Amino acid sequence: MIPAGLALVILVVLAARGIRELPAVQSFMSDYPGESELPADAPVGFPAWLGWQHFLNSFFMLFIIRTGWEIRKGKRPAAFWTRNNTGLLKTKNPPVRIGLPVWFHLTVDSLWVLNGVVFYILLFATGQWVRVIPVSWDVIPNALSAALQYASMNWPTENGWLNYNALQLLAYFVTTFIAAPLALATGIRMAPGFATKFRKFDKVFPLPVARAIHFPVMIYFVAFIIVHVVLVLLTGALRNLNHMYAARDDQGWLGLAFFAGSIVLMVAGWFAARPTLLAPVAGLTGKVRR
Repeated sequence: MIPAGLALVILVVLAARGIRELPAVQSFMSDYPGESELPADAPVGFPAWLGWQHFLNSFFMLFIIRTGWEIRKGKRPAAFWTRNNTGLLKTKNPPVRIGLPVWFHLTVDSLWVLNGVVFYILLFATGQWVRVIPVSWDVIPNALSAALQYASMNWPTENGWLNYNALQLLAYFVTTFIAAPLALATGIRMAPGFATKFRKFDKVFPLPVARAIHFPVMIYFVAFIIVHVVLVLLTGALRNLNHMYAARDDQGWLGLAFFAGSIVLMVAGWFAARPTLLAPVAGLTGKVRR
């Protein structure tokens, strides 16, 4: 399997390099170097809040993917949670009993959505949206040019502090404004307790359709994260990490230190998220039973 994959990569690289030698392609890449021009008033650099947003999004996404996979495996959970049907949470219908992984999944989902709302507000309030939303149709040919540059292993010049290349821009746009809302909409449609209440939407948004979309969206996020991390590390790790975590454009070590600290927190959280520790937390808002 690995030799076949390596052979495929070599063939793609050789084909891309051959295509780049064609005069018509060279002319195309001269006209579209791989980067769309930003508006004159576009912000320069990254604000500090974006670094915190990036870490929180990564932290929450780690556990969303983990619990989503646990739920998909269909194994009997170690414990079940039933919310307290009192106070503001009191309803006519009896609470639905759900597995502890589902409770954790929905809890982290809620935090992820809250973080996303803050992100959207700050993104548009500070003008940073022009960096992740296409403002010109030339983003398409520029993205094709950038893709050919990546495929030929002669990668486009990276200067994310000023502007993303067109392929990055489209990837961030799809992730932020298509994949994330799809994950939320399909997740709500599938959520225990909501699925039966939303049966009137079965004709326009059937539950099987939501399930068929939700898992591929998770696969998309996994693939995006892997490619994103690999490219960050291969295209100037210190500078990129300073952009993402330290809001500065230099080759210092501060961004790497913040990144390492975030990894430590993720690893600690991964081992801490065990049923024995999650059960008492879940018990604050409901009953936990095995």
